[in-house]
Amino acid sequence: MLNFHVITLFPELIQTYCTTSIVGRGAEAGKICVKAVSPRDFCIDKYRKVDDTPYGGGAGMVLKPEPFFAAFESIQRPAASPVLLMTPQGKPLQQQFCDQLALESDITIICGHYEGFDERIRTLATDEISIGDFVLTGGELPALAVIDSVARLVPGVIGKSISLAHESFVDGLLEGPQYTKPPEFRGMAVPDVLLSGNHQKIASWRRQEALKRTLSKRPELLESAALTKEDREFLRKIQT
Repeated sequence: MLNFHVITLFPELIQTYCTTSIVGRGAEAGKICVKAVSPRDFCIDKYRKVDDTPYGGGAGMVLKPEPFFAAFESIQRPAASPVLLMTPQGKPLQQQFCDQLALESDITIICGHYEGFDERIRTLATDEISIGDFVLTGGELPALAVIDSVARLVPGVIGKSISLAHESFVDGLLEGPQYTKPPEFRGMAVPDVLLSGNHQKIASWRRQEALKRTLSKRPELLESAALTKEDREFLRKIQT
């Protein structure tokens, strides 16, 4: 089982999402467990205050270290397990990192809110993670992105592991187009190759479509993708 420990001021946001869809089914099956811990529960003042004005002046409020450290230290987790701090200053979340996280038994995620963290809270983290170059009101949405992307990689969470093998970023490419019934809809037809029953031709078509889509939408991914000789020849052909 993979245990997610989420330190958040809004545990209901985490809990609501994690009882639905694939993540919820994974929890019901005992493959993953998501627990939310609120720093407010560790405040010692009657107002349960988790933030204060910044030293040196400035706008906004800064999250205090005491309740966050206390919340973190209350978690039962292996000492060497990863601790992720969700922040726009972090490294971009990528599939390869999610693959690594899926091998862990415990992952702790720290969500911020308001104007930011007291800098000392950063010392708890093994990694600082961002989901993009934009600012949100809190770390809960990025934390859920991590949980969702990692949980689905845990064996038994998604029924057919073969479906994971063809998704975007698994081999460094974007996923190609997918179709289902009916074979024609409003003048738009399913490609004949997908109806041919020839699995070798279908696999080749899907690979080429993935290459074309990646070249069109995310060409920088091709620099690090695992390309075969045939892939490179195909790319040269469609670019000339």
